[in-house]
Amino acid sequence: MNRRAALRTGLGAVAGAGALSSPFTPVPPARGGTGPDGWRVQIPAFDGVDDMDIFAPLEMLGYATHFDSRARVELVTAASPGSVVLMSGTRIDVSAGWAPERADVIVVPGGGYGLSPGSPGVPGEIARGHIPRLLAAARRDGLTMASVCVGAMLLSGAGITRGRPCTTHHRLIEQLEREGGVITRARVVDDGDLVTTGGVTSGLDLALWLVQRELGSDIAVAIEEIMEYERRGTVWRRDRA
Repeated sequence: MNRRAALRTGLGAVAGAGALSSPFTPVPPARGGTGPDGWRVQIPAFDGVDDMDIFAPLEMLGYATHFDSRARVELVTAASPGSVVLMSGTRIDVSAGWAPERADVIVVPGGGYGLSPGSPGVPGEIARGHIPRLLAAARRDGLTMASVCVGAMLLSGAGITRGRPCTTHHRLIEQLEREGGVITRARVVDDGDLVTTGGVTSGLDLALWLVQRELGSDIAVAIEEIMEYERRGTVWRRDRA
C-alpha cells in the first residue's frame, strides 16, 4: 500500500477517493477543533526573507483554501502593510500588517544565514529584536507557532523553543541547542503549539503536515496530487496522553 492510500485508510476516507478525483472539490470538515472564524494561517514577510520559505507554504496552504472554505492564509509584514525585499532581491507588496490576533497558526520563515554580515534576513532581525519581541508577545492559548528552516532561530530569539523539542537547518542545530532548544532529528517536529522544520525546502512538508493535522489526510493527499509532490522525511510528534 502506498503512503497516500495508507493516509486515506487511516483516516477512514472522510470524503472518499472519488470525491477528490477533480481539483478543488470541497471536503466535509475532518475535525471539530477549528474555531468559528475558520483555520487562519499567517506568514510574516521581512526584508531578506528566503523566497521559498514564504512561497512554498503559501502555495500549499492556498490549495487548502479551495478544498475547505474554513482555511485562510495570508502574507503579513512585521509592521504596517508595505513592500518587502526578498533574499533574491525581488520586491513584493504585502497588503496586510502584523495582526497575530487573527491567526491560529503563524508560520515563521527564515533567510539570510550564510550571506555577508549586515545583509537583511534572520540574523539581522534577531540583532534588531523587533520580530522576536512581536513573536514573544503574540503567544497565547490556541495559537500554534511554526517555522520553516532557520525561521526557528527567530522563535529561539523570542524564547519560544527553549526547553522544547525542535529542529532547524543542519548547520544551525548546535546554535539552536546552545540557546536551549531540545534538538529532535526529524524533518518536521510537532510539539503541539510549536512545529519546527529543518531544510531549505521544508516549507512544503510543514504546510502539508499542518493541513493533514488540522483539515484531514484527504485534503493533504489531494494537494500532494495537484502539486505532484510527496512529503519527505519523518514527522516527529509528541505522544499525547
